[in-house]
Amino acid sequence: MFNKSVALACLKHPSVCLAVGDVDSGMVKVAEWQQTMYTHDSGIQSGATTIRDDDGDYTTSKHYTITTTTSTEPDLESQYAMTRAQRVRAAMFPETLEAGTTFLSTQTDPSQMTNVQRLAEPSQMLKTAIIHLINYQDDAELATRAVPELTKLLNDEDQVVVSKAAQIVNQLTRKEASRRALMQSPQMVAAVVRAMQNTSDMETARATASILHNLSHQREGLLSIFKSGGIPALVRMLSSPMESVLFYAITTLHNLLLHQEGAKMAVRLADGLQRMVPLLKKSNPKFLAITTDCLQLLSYGNQESKLIILANGGPEGLVQIMRNNNYEKLLWTTSRVLKVLSVCQLFLSDFPSLFPTGGMQALGKHLSGSSQRLEQNCLWTLRNLSDAATKQEGMDSLLQSLVTLLSSDDINMLTCATGILSNLTCNNGHNKTLVTQSNGVEALIHAILRAGEKEDVTEPAVCALRHLTSRHQQAEVAQNAVRRHYGIPAIVKLLNQPYYWPVVKAVVGLIRNLALCPENQAPLRDAGAIPRLVNLLLKAHQDAQKHDSSKQQMYQDGVRMEEIVEGCTGALHILARDPVNRAEIANLQTIPLFVQLLYSPVDNVKRVAAGVLCELALDKQSAELIDQEGASAPLMELLHSNNEGIATYAAAVLFRISEDKNSDYKKRVSVELTHSLFKNDPVAWEMVSLWHPLLNRSINGLAGVHPAAAYKFHLPPSYGSCRSFWLKNTWLLIINPVNLKQFLFIVAPVTFFLSVGPFFSVVRSSNNLKMS
Repeated sequence: MFNKSVALACLKHPSVCLAVGDVDSGMVKVAEWQQTMYTHDSGIQSGATTIRDDDGDYTTSKHYTITTTTSTEPDLESQYAMTRAQRVRAAMFPETLEAGTTFLSTQTDPSQMTNVQRLAEPSQMLKTAIIHLINYQDDAELATRAVPELTKLLNDEDQVVVSKAAQIVNQLTRKEASRRALMQSPQMVAAVVRAMQNTSDMETARATASILHNLSHQREGLLSIFKSGGIPALVRMLSSPMESVLFYAITTLHNLLLHQEGAKMAVRLADGLQRMVPLLKKSNPKFLAITTDCLQLLSYGNQESKLIILANGGPEGLVQIMRNNNYEKLLWTTSRVLKVLSVCQLFLSDFPSLFPTGGMQALGKHLSGSSQRLEQNCLWTLRNLSDAATKQEGMDSLLQSLVTLLSSDDINMLTCATGILSNLTCNNGHNKTLVTQSNGVEALIHAILRAGEKEDVTEPAVCALRHLTSRHQQAEVAQNAVRRHYGIPAIVKLLNQPYYWPVVKAVVGLIRNLALCPENQAPLRDAGAIPRLVNLLLKAHQDAQKHDSSKQQMYQDGVRMEEIVEGCTGALHILARDPVNRAEIANLQTIPLFVQLLYSPVDNVKRVAAGVLCELALDKQSAELIDQEGASAPLMELLHSNNEGIATYAAAVLFRISEDKNSDYKKRVSVELTHSLFKNDPVAWEMVSLWHPLLNRSINGLAGVHPAAAYKFHLPPSYGSCRSFWLKNTWLLIINPVNLKQFLFIVAPVTFFLSVGPFFSVVRSSNNLKMS
């Protein structure tokens, strides 16, 4: 019968098998079958019986001994013959396999792990953790035994010994176990600090700085450094010429400032700020990012630290970083420092000398980047600084960027953008014109509509519109733009209750400016501006009167009620230029209140009250009501006011209410006017005395003068020349003065004034400038 050796021989030499014949071919196949996949004999050729064991598995009674030879090539047959337990063991614990044995993986898709691999992963992690624990214990024991000896070596007088010891300790601190052992020894940390302070060797300084840097990664290490007096030593290292020492020192101090209580004060006392500010001239972006973050941590909420940074030229270095770098983290940390400094009152009060030229532009260039946190910091910084930067030039690109940001839906961006525009357009005609030409009016109106009841956006946006609609070349364009973009109803609506007084104050001023445009008078009336202003005036006046007895100014939300009274009255004054508006204002029973305001202790309130009465007095019925309310007495007193505007309006009202009075009354008014206006100018009084007969002739003939009649006043050459025209209800003066102050004389029962009166239009013929 064929045995196993014969079967193997047949596999190696097929020609032998052919010679044996077909009879033996069955045994050859059996041999092949056994050696490939199965370990048991089927019993077909061998005759072995099949029995059932205790476990219920079927086995053969005849067994064979199989010898396996391990080679460098994977034995596929043996791999397939492995049991499930063997495969799992090999996958989970591959170190148990014999050397040179290869395990055949059943993974078909590299992106998906097999079940066996999933089982193997935690076991390998567990094995690695156990190994680490063993090594950790070894490292800790080694460091603990070495600490006493290394401490002695660090305190040695020989600097070479100290240097070698520092290098050994530095190696130990790179492993967590030994590092924890070292930081638990106060003597060791103190020795490292002492070595750092006393050494002049760069390698020793580098090693000791690295040791403290490694220890600062744990809170226990930070506490050990702090208690051992490490902060002054680290601050001293900030002057080292070696870059690595600088890096270790600044990063360690940064960790202390972040996580160690008391570290900030210790750094300040060690003159850390004075050492850090010069480091802003370095070029390494990551080093600068850590340095600027340290400056922010030290200066936030500490006025003295801010002053030290300012005194050492900090803003110049910070602006240079913002101008020349593009590393986002550095720009962000730098903008945080500038934001902290921007709220310092000394910085704002001496802004031109402390903040370098181009600083606002350097911040503005980052408003269109991809970093939202950088953009937010730059916006807040610009908002804080913009109040002091109203006179700076070269803001064109910044202003255009801000107008673009007004389309943002982010409430913080809107708050900052509107605030910056409000500040930069205050008393700056160029900026007003540029924003107006950049469609800023439309953008501000849309921002107000989107803001709703968010006062942080509404108040600066309305203030910006108030600035754009007044005192610059494009003011009239802006006034019309508000109307064309349907802004008037939205603006007037802001006067509804409940009142937020900063917004109300801004809206009242804006309405006054809008009313300067004749085309806006009717839309303002249709939007209900007049009754809202009257109601607001009544409330503010009542609130102000409640506190007059205590002689304390009435503030609400930081706004004085006298300012609201003045603003509302001034707006009504301009609105009263329109006849329809004038009638509506008079019909709201406002004349008694305006007369009462003539007694106000505030000059500005007196001026606007006299002004609105001057406009209302154009209607005969209103003039009679003004006289009936007893306005003559306070107006006579106001003729003697040092405020030229008050005296001018008072004279105009008196003139209009005296048109139907007898000649004695007119004469008394004329005397009062003459006395009040010439009492402080003897030269003018002498001139009037010389010309008085001529003027009297003009006065006597005034009643019958044709509206287009003209009078020529021949003046001495030293004073200039003047021609006057009585056109409708206005005296038009064409003057070419040598000295404008000398044109003081009496016409009709009223005087021509230095200030332009409400019923005078004065044109200087030398430059055709109309003063109104």
